[in-house]
Amino acid sequence: MPTLADDLGGLKGALHDWCLRVSAKIERECLYHCPAPVNTGALGCGADAARDGAVVRRWLPLLLLAAGLVTALALGAGEWLSFERLAVERQRLNGLVAAQPLAVWLGFVGLYAVATAVSLPGGAVLSITGGFLFGVWLGTLGIVIGATLGATVLFLAARSAMGQVLRAKARGVGAQVLAELSRHPLQYLLVLRLVPAMPFWLVNLLPALVGMRVDTYVMGTALGIIPGSAVLAWIGVGLDEVLARGDTPDVSVLVSAPVLLPILALAALSIVPVVVRRWKRPAAEIQP
Repeated sequence: MPTLADDLGGLKGALHDWCLRVSAKIERECLYHCPAPVNTGALGCGADAARDGAVVRRWLPLLLLAAGLVTALALGAGEWLSFERLAVERQRLNGLVAAQPLAVWLGFVGLYAVATAVSLPGGAVLSITGGFLFGVWLGTLGIVIGATLGATVLFLAARSAMGQVLRAKARGVGAQVLAELSRHPLQYLLVLRLVPAMPFWLVNLLPALVGMRVDTYVMGTALGIIPGSAVLAWIGVGLDEVLARGDTPDVSVLVSAPVLLPILALAALSIVPVVVRRWKRPAAEIQP
């Protein structure tokens, strides 16, 4: 008659055989998936795990920003960034600014930074609101600081996730554009910032594809958005009177000649160094 010791011995043997089979299966899987030699004692694919971890770390910041955008839109942030909502909240916002001007201004800067980082639509309305609440000077300062902070966060996330991959796959015209941006990063970034020909979020991403330095990106962004930010803040200064009449502001004023021509002139000035360098290069090549 088998004893308890015999039963335990049999169970121990069965568990030992099962562990050996599992270990052999894991080893076969690792040898199949891992190109490098596998340490069978580790019972895992170290190379694959390290590579997967690096991919996750590279994409995680950008994925978090995308999740932030989806969450903000799901919570109705697009409805809040509207002139209609501003008209409803006008008196309450003015009261908050009168009671706690510094706290409200810092909150505006933080809100603008978050909205820019997640590429939330409605940046023009938010900029006009800054001028409406704080005036031209403080409004412009808040817009520039908030937009630069948010754009830098998006730039770093995009450069980490996509920069090397897209640069390696760029061909034809795309490769030429990236090469030109790499040669004159600050000048071209100023042009892209000064001329509102591309969406703000796209201008935030393009420098990441050429591996632009962070200090160059911050400088070009901060300087390039000053004129447009000042124009939007200036529009916001008269917003209280417009809303008091019950009218809705017309953002088409941004493309009117008195506003657009100075911005185009500044863009032309910023591209002059690039033109001069391209003109000097052939002359230098001709000289023996």
